Amino acid sequence: MSEGIDVGSPDEIEAGTARVVEPEDSGFVDPIAVFHTESGCFFALNDTCTHEEASLAEGWIEGDTVECPLHSSSFNLRTGKVLCLPATEDARTHKVAVEDGRVVLYPGVAADPARAAD
Repeated sequence: MSEGIDVGSPDEIEAGTARVVEPEDSGFVDPIAVFHTESGCFFALNDTCTHEEASLAEGWIEGDTVECPLHSSSFNLRTGKVLCLPATEDARTHKVAVEDGRVVLYPGVAADPARAAD
């Protein structure tokens, strides 16, 4: 299992936004976006849209989905499943948890879609 990366306290990532963890900080090959939904849950996906080079962290979060800011593809934050075109490939998920008052990212460890970190 991957070692956890401290992303900050839950209050440091405003609800409805995301924080990008760069490869030099995570040890993972791709940037990872940690999303904080309005309902208070945390999810993590590879930051780059699977359709084209765009940061999902800059997209719009609604419920458990994020919409890419470039061409409006949407992804389920729990599963990484692509929900609409033009993207056709799912986004990779990563485990994220709130532990001891900190948001902890586990790069490379697939998220359990049945669980949300809150």
